[in-house]
Amino acid sequence: MATVLSVSGSPSASSRTNRLLRHLDQRLTAQGHQVIPLDVRTIPAEALLGADFKHPAIVEATELFARADGVVVATPVYKASYSGVLKALLDLLPQYALTGKTVLPLATGGTTAHVLAIDYALRPVLNSMGAAHIVQGWFTLDKDITVHEDGTLSVVATSAEALTQVVDQFSAALGRVPVLAAAS
Repeated sequence: MATVLSVSGSPSASSRTNRLLRHLDQRLTAQGHQVIPLDVRTIPAEALLGADFKHPAIVEATELFARADGVVVATPVYKASYSGVLKALLDLLPQYALTGKTVLPLATGGTTAHVLAIDYALRPVLNSMGAAHIVQGWFTLDKDITVHEDGTLSVVATSAEALTQVVDQFSAALGRVPVLAAAS
């Protein structure tokens, strides 16, 4: 199957965004994909904020994007946009780092007022980076995600069903050859 880069744009390891993404990674793995997690928060701040394109962590992240067939990008929504740590990484990647890639954008947030952040903030950036196909994303309310004491995760049924659908659509899209890539 495909190699999927699963990018968490959350600045916190214990965030609902990060935990939800890792939960969805399990579904992709069960479908036969090789999933490579990338937590942007683990990239040294001096590399991100100093725009150090030659820093080993930035070089490694760039190589991970290049190797991936598909990319899942998950972010908490702050002030109607994706996280600053995610923006810092995307700014350091090559202009067309997503060329030929299938991309699944995901977001979490505290209010439905931010539901359009995927379409109006994140999707245009992913598109400008050359993504061959950006599948329908999904916004999940923080209150719909519960992290239990044992570390397990549960998602309200309606959100869980929608997430299953978008992950499965992403998985199916990975099996298709984009028209532009086939023409090359």
